[in-house]
Amino acid sequence: MAILAVQFLFSYFLAPRRRGGQFEVYSYNPGTMIAATLRWIDVNFLALGREMRLSYLPPLMVYVAYGISGLTGIVGTFFVKDYLGLSASFLAVLAFWAGIPWALKMPLGHVVDLIWRWKSWLVFLGAGLIAASLLIMAGLLTDRAAMTAIMPAEAWYVLSALLAPIGYVVQDVIADAMTVEAVPRVDENGKPVPQEARKLMNTTMQTLGRVALIGGLALVAALNLYLFAGADKLSEAEKVAIYRQIYLTAMVIPFISVLGVAFAFFLRRRAIQGLMARGMGRIEAQKAFAGPEDRPAPNWWILGGSVAFVAFSLGMGFSRIEYNQEIILAGSLAIIAFLIARLTRELEPEARATLIGTAVIIFVFRAVPGPGEGLTWWMIDELKFDQQFLAVLSLIASVLTLVGMFLFRRFMAVRSIAYVVGFLTLIAAALSLPIIGLTLGLHQWAAAATGGVVDARFIVVVNTALESPLGQIAMIPMLAWIANSAPQNLKATYFAIMASFTNLALSASQLGTKYLNDAYIVTRQVKDAATSAVVTPADYSQLGELLIVQLAIGLLLPFAAILIVRALGLRWA
Repeated sequence: MAILAVQFLFSYFLAPRRRGGQFEVYSYNPGTMIAATLRWIDVNFLALGREMRLSYLPPLMVYVAYGISGLTGIVGTFFVKDYLGLSASFLAVLAFWAGIPWALKMPLGHVVDLIWRWKSWLVFLGAGLIAASLLIMAGLLTDRAAMTAIMPAEAWYVLSALLAPIGYVVQDVIADAMTVEAVPRVDENGKPVPQEARKLMNTTMQTLGRVALIGGLALVAALNLYLFAGADKLSEAEKVAIYRQIYLTAMVIPFISVLGVAFAFFLRRRAIQGLMARGMGRIEAQKAFAGPEDRPAPNWWILGGSVAFVAFSLGMGFSRIEYNQEIILAGSLAIIAFLIARLTRELEPEARATLIGTAVIIFVFRAVPGPGEGLTWWMIDELKFDQQFLAVLSLIASVLTLVGMFLFRRFMAVRSIAYVVGFLTLIAAALSLPIIGLTLGLHQWAAAATGGVVDARFIVVVNTALESPLGQIAMIPMLAWIANSAPQNLKATYFAIMASFTNLALSASQLGTKYLNDAYIVTRQVKDAATSAVVTPADYSQLGELLIVQLAIGLLLPFAAILIVRALGLRWA
């Protein structure tokens, strides 16, 4: 952010500018600075609000619903830590499997293109799966004995953790398709909207989609802050009651997404009636707001490859073959890469090289492994971070990420994806250092030197404030490129297949996280539920080494990807 601030000041006040054939260097002037600052605020913040259209609201509601899913994040962390005996390595494996459904965006996207008129009904399917996942967790917190009489609590948790992403991926595919539909092809008089105007609308729509998602996260973070007020003074039974209330409150998630579909239907009907009121015939008015007339024929390579992908993943998942996760990841990547090669034959060579190069860079950037749940456990046990403080961190991260979406809007528009990823990689590496320092006692030294002002919580709050605006930036340029450049009758397919590819990166990231947690063992204390005897002692001695290795990997991989893409003659958006 400091780099961007300097860049902003330079570009507005110190950079040479051509006037009348001569270069002129601006000198400092307070009035000029104020005017330029107001102009910058107008371009990066107010302009986005002016470009908002009512037709954007239905897909934004589905994105908001996904953001609200963060409501159960803190509850899930404490539930697993306190009531389940799952290791950090197992949780990384579970996250790997939970990420696999996102690769199903590929066949789902193509199915949406094939059944465009009826696609909204899939939102109801996704809503049902999400509701089932939430009710399982509410049941475990309401009557655990009745639930465990059927199968162990850990098995119920795994089922819940796998149902939710399937529901969200179904809804996300529909939301992506709805963003294309939300950008009008004709104005209120039925005249075609110019291509340049549609390009701006597509970029605005994708930015607002990220804003809606992060806005949902910010909303639930504030709610968690309220619900967990004074949590450190509550009894265990009172905490469980709050956990249960949060899971039941989360049932609003599927309701909002379904409401978005209903609102889209209402807006479309109103727009058609508006054109008819201006003298246009019903059939012509309906065509103006219908999907592309040229629906694609079923692509059996995509559908067949997707069936093979699902069968392959399930077969390997239920097998006891060693390294089955690695085999699934490699096979999935091979299948999706093959389908991308088939699909992009319709693109011009330059556009194909741009799409593939951009996807590879984002894939590697998202595939960087994380530290795993052990870091959060250590903060809870050793630094005494409670539910309320984690809610504070979540609120800070969400609000500043939302602000960052506006602050970096121009940055994303004028910089290449390689520049954006390189920038984010360097910033992420720099911001990992204070967390590593905490494992080495940085907070103790800082507290002693500042009279207790700069303690562990202070360091983590500042670190979160600096890091949070950067997380959602990298995907926006690629999404906007697809919305603007993909073939008109294959928008949902392109969104889905590229999302499948880049979302597999998150599964690769979780696999890397598993490797790190197998190499550097981090455990929290686990007690037997019946006897309270310690089953697994807490051991955080290797956490510092794990974080250092994770930092090195996160710094090297993205830059290696950029160099390889350039060496292969590919391009980036």
